[in-house]
Amino acid sequence: MGNHGSNLDDILAEDMHHWYNKFMKESPSGLITLFELKAILGLKGMTEDANGYVDQVFFTFDMDGDGYIDFVEYIAAISLMLKGEINQKLKWYFKLFDQDGNGKIDRDELETIFSAIQDITRNRDIDPEEIVSVIYERIDTKGEGELTLEEFIEGARDHPDIMETLKTLMDLTPVLIIIIEGLQKT
Repeated sequence: MGNHGSNLDDILAEDMHHWYNKFMKESPSGLITLFELKAILGLKGMTEDANGYVDQVFFTFDMDGDGYIDFVEYIAAISLMLKGEINQKLKWYFKLFDQDGNGKIDRDELETIFSAIQDITRNRDIDPEEIVSVIYERIDTKGEGELTLEEFIEGARDHPDIMETLKTLMDLTPVLIIIIEGLQKT
């Protein structure tokens, strides 16, 4: 995950009691709402797509669907991003991309997420339309215009260049650093 990996690994390896104390100082209720997450990340004036992406990330990490991220979900999310197996990450990416929850991702969903990520990170090195075309050209072998979870995982694993692009586009290290630094200020 770039230059920040070992630093974040060290932080994650800290005593859980210490982590919990930091979390509770930032969120005394023991829960982070979507509004609080956006405030922690300093996200204001985002495009509608970028705002939707942050919402989707939040609800993907809100594993029990109660509208809050609790400490366990918080640590699980950070652990997944830092140390998760590639299949776990691909499943998480798929869930994030599948905005309508129908079990398939189409070109529009994928392009919307990639564009939204670029709105947040201000990194426009990769053209979303171009990468979506490459993904569907190589992975959507049946030409259906949508991918199931199995097709997505198998296709990403079979094409190292697509896997690398996904890792680059979906790198949440900057977001995690903002969260961790916010917790460390306490």
